[in-house]
Amino acid sequence: MNFKFKNIILNIVTVFAVAMFFSCEGSLKNVQKANMSTFSPIGEADSINLRYTDSGKVLTTLKSEKMLDYSNIENPFVEFPKGVFVSMYDKNGTVTTTIRSDYAISYKKTDIIDLQGNVVIASNDGKKMETSQLYFDQKNEWFFTEKFFKFTDGEGGFLQGPGVDFSKDFKIFNMQQSNGEVKSVE
Repeated sequence: MNFKFKNIILNIVTVFAVAMFFSCEGSLKNVQKANMSTFSPIGEADSINLRYTDSGKVLTTLKSEKMLDYSNIENPFVEFPKGVFVSMYDKNGTVTTTIRSDYAISYKKTDIIDLQGNVVIASNDGKKMETSQLYFDQKNEWFFTEKFFKFTDGEGGFLQGPGVDFSKDFKIFNMQQSNGEVKSVE
């Protein structure tokens, strides 16, 4: 009898220990899930139309179907997963330049904007830059890309190739390798 009693006690203790082990594992998983930080935006906006003004005059507008604000993380950024359409105006209120892309992300610490997918910059004098990805350094007002680009000058001339950087007014270009046709200066 003593042997049977010890077996019964041993079986009860084993079942209890196994039950404790599995219940602790479930609790541990719940604790781990609770400690995981979720990567979610602090703000979200649909159908936005932002205006940047100076002295009551609109200088720039930005339109997008969706904006996600991740300013609550160590390296904050704002994402436009459905693209952007930007219009820049002169002092008379005339649109001088438009910028369009399928996706955009603006990094707050570096002031770099990453435009991706069907990026097109067009000026009112007929100049147009097309590429699949383009970065804009807001501090230096400078664009750059390593991707293939095509620039048309509005007078039938064009430049194309991989990699270019240029000023926001299209006056200074630095190209890695390019080809094209430009109107000769007489």
